[in-house]
Amino acid sequence: MRVSRSLKIKQMATISSVVLVTVCIFIVIQLFHFVQQRRIDYAQQMENVAHTVRHPLSQAVLKADIAQAEFILNSLGPAGILARAEVVLPNGLQALHSEFAAEKPIPHFIARLFELPVQITVPLYSVEPANPKPLAFLVLQADSWRVYQFILSAVSTMVTAYLLLALILSVSISWCINRLMVRPLRNIANAFQDLTPQQAVTHQLSMPKYHRNDEIGLLIRNYNRNQQALSARYDEMSRQSTYFALSDLPNKTLFLALLEQHLSAVGSASVFTVMVVRIETLLEANGLVTDEQRNALLLTLVGKIRACIDEHTVLGQLSIGDFALLIKPANNPFRALRLARNLMQALNQPVLLQHMQLRPNVSIGIAQREAGISADDLLARSVSAMMSARHEGKNQILFFDVGLTERAQKRLTQEHDILQGLAEEQFALWLQPQVDMRSGQLVGAEALLRMRQPDGTWSLPGDLIANAEEIGVIAALGHWVFEESCRILAIWKQRGSDLTLSVNLSAIQLREAAMVTHLQALIQRYDICPGRLVVEITETAQIGEPEQALLLLQGLQKTGVAVALDDFGMGYANLNWLNQFKTLPIDKLKMDRSFVAALPLDATMVHIVAAIAGIVKLDVIAEGVETEEQREQLLACGIHYAQGYLYAEALPLPQFNRRYLSNA
Repeated sequence: MRVSRSLKIKQMATISSVVLVTVCIFIVIQLFHFVQQRRIDYAQQMENVAHTVRHPLSQAVLKADIAQAEFILNSLGPAGILARAEVVLPNGLQALHSEFAAEKPIPHFIARLFELPVQITVPLYSVEPANPKPLAFLVLQADSWRVYQFILSAVSTMVTAYLLLALILSVSISWCINRLMVRPLRNIANAFQDLTPQQAVTHQLSMPKYHRNDEIGLLIRNYNRNQQALSARYDEMSRQSTYFALSDLPNKTLFLALLEQHLSAVGSASVFTVMVVRIETLLEANGLVTDEQRNALLLTLVGKIRACIDEHTVLGQLSIGDFALLIKPANNPFRALRLARNLMQALNQPVLLQHMQLRPNVSIGIAQREAGISADDLLARSVSAMMSARHEGKNQILFFDVGLTERAQKRLTQEHDILQGLAEEQFALWLQPQVDMRSGQLVGAEALLRMRQPDGTWSLPGDLIANAEEIGVIAALGHWVFEESCRILAIWKQRGSDLTLSVNLSAIQLREAAMVTHLQALIQRYDICPGRLVVEITETAQIGEPEQALLLLQGLQKTGVAVALDDFGMGYANLNWLNQFKTLPIDKLKMDRSFVAALPLDATMVHIVAAIAGIVKLDVIAEGVETEEQREQLLACGIHYAQGYLYAEALPLPQFNRRYLSNA
């Protein structure tokens, strides 16, 4: 924005006016001084002229010699400054008169202002000293036109000189004032010009050079100090308007803003969860407890909520009894449900308030983000789910989608069953023999996980491993399987058996950084001989990230663990991978049972697998061998090892030991 009347122009005009007035005063004063000096000079010259003719003129007047007197008067003409000369008698009569040049007129106000014309009167005396009275008076008058010309010349010279001086002074003073005052003020104004309302609150001015200790510096320091106070007050008011004062949690407005910001930051396919927790006790406590007790209860419950969440979760307070959580990593509903249960368990614990024990009741609603949903709608879904849970009764948890609630409940039940089963020894390893088909001799076994069912039987639900991977307990289950396998191998070693034992490794365990270290510790603890423990990994899991798989397999090999590639031929193997396969630390291949099931009608895939194994010089174990025809066809293709119902189904450990290790 441009100013309509610049301060620079104003100060320039003011300075110029002051300088002009000052110059005019100086011109007038000096003009009067110069004219007065010229008057004195003219009077002095006329005095000198008068004294030169005073004596002869007095003699001529005394003798009444008019001709002589006129001659004397006319002789004064060459003096140059005289306009006329007169002899006046004491009674005022003009006796003689002589004009030397036609007198030019001058302005009347000039004559009055400077008291023109300049004239002197000299008395003429007789030679006798006894007669002091003058005989007459000689009156000399200077040429006023000369004085007027002098005045004009002086005025012209002084005006020219002083106007030039005024211009120099005006420019110099204006430049100095502009540098010292106008420019800093303009910079301050420019700094204010483009400020947004948010910037205006926290804006600070920089201190101009050379102004730290003057009035401008004082102005800037005071402004910055006031801005700091204003910013602090604004922050305080902003926090009061976006946070609950007691709990210091974001209120609904700020929580919605954070939720909207997160919606904008993540991709449209990103899934996260919003949870609303209502603590009924906080609402019911109004009027029953003091404000101090209610505040203490609120802080206690907020502390319990904070203890249950991680640093990625955003916690807000929607009202005195409602809390909202933005759970960013919760991609699956059962994880949100698990957190909700942890919250409920923590919040349901009794709270002691000055000899009063309260057991809070909680209702929790959960909503998952869907594509295209807004922050307001997502929070509204969570609140709706919470209200539905509240209507179901005390301490209820509901998803906005009832189907999600049922699925999450099922997953959590499975998680509980798995962890409880590990704690209560409800899991066992059943062993299926691996046999050398040429001799029928037992060479090893594969450990298969089984779980005790409510009817007392042992089986493995088809989705248990997949669910364990999804809910995050596969690591605990895998650690148990590894330790149980090492315990079995240690028992076999004590009985003099050198059988191998194969265990399956899931894709999740492949990415577990501590898996190799854990296996190494188990092998050292149980003193397992190298190659006795065989880890089976599926081809699909191995091929996914070959570099990572290579490092993992090399680490396993260094610990003395053999590696078998399970379901070989069923994954994503290609020629490039097969070329790299020769360098991988693989000890065995396991042929998928689907290839064996095609025998003896179709042996194409069996021949291919056998050929690849021959090239890379690895033994092949065929899975699912059930008939003699399949055994003979496999032997004809050069495959010597197998497992399947032809030899035995999976057996409990005691039965396996009795059948195969009784002699040992």
